[in-house]
Amino acid sequence: MADVPGICELPLTRAVVQYRDVHELYHPGGRISDIGLAVVVSGRFASSVRAVDLGSADVKYLNLSSELVILDWVYDPTLVHLRRLSDEAEKSPAAGDTLRRYCFDVGLRVLNRRGFTPLTRPTLLRIGFRDICRDLDLHDSTVVRIVTGPGRITRVHLDYDASALVFRTNRRDSDDGLERALRLAFPDLEYGQTREAGRDGHRVYYVRFGVPVTFSEVQRGIRTMRRGLGRLVARFEPERFQAVRGLVSTFGERATLDRLTFSESGAGDLTSGLEGAGMSVH
Repeated sequence: MADVPGICELPLTRAVVQYRDVHELYHPGGRISDIGLAVVVSGRFASSVRAVDLGSADVKYLNLSSELVILDWVYDPTLVHLRRLSDEAEKSPAAGDTLRRYCFDVGLRVLNRRGFTPLTRPTLLRIGFRDICRDLDLHDSTVVRIVTGPGRITRVHLDYDASALVFRTNRRDSDDGLERALRLAFPDLEYGQTREAGRDGHRVYYVRFGVPVTFSEVQRGIRTMRRGLGRLVARFEPERFQAVRGLVSTFGERATLDRLTFSESGAGDLTSGLEGAGMSVH
């Protein structure tokens, strides 16, 4: 076993990494401001890295020793510029807005460069579902909350790896009304239920969309999720649905994925400030 050290000794500074689930214990689906894609600004060891999320521009301290996904690498000048903007953001809210715009632009360029792959798929699904949450129920988590009856609240997040919507109720017993509504909102899709582990044992339902194998399938899946969740909100909270529909009809649906320009066949053109290739280590 001496040939298998069990740790990654690759210096990760400048790496563009994914983080999800195991790194976000208290936010199923992640925070609404994050995209789960970050630049490591300081990381000698995978077990302890300091990174900046490319959605929120917030600093994250991550342990990537059990799952490490590297999508790309930024050049040294890019890292220096990112650090300078971070220092300025601590002093000025306006600088914070500049930093977030810059970070998200870097994130989109990484995705355009890498194209659609099994490694980028979870991030693409997260960005698409984040748009739905912002339109239907903007709050701190990437979750849509729906009042499905007196004292019944269902929280919906997306399992980015399994491409499945997860409906967490606040009750131990079955919710027949919710079950019927799910079948009507998402016809022809695989549906099931289980119980959460632990003392509470709340009921959990899920709707599986199938793992997309092309970027077009990602976009179609996001549209189906938006349509189905809209039906659920209209069924259980009609007044709220009318208010949301009014805002969306005025300002339009968020469609961040439309800003990506890569083709179905592979990665996009080379972009300045990035280098290297993607890799995944488990």
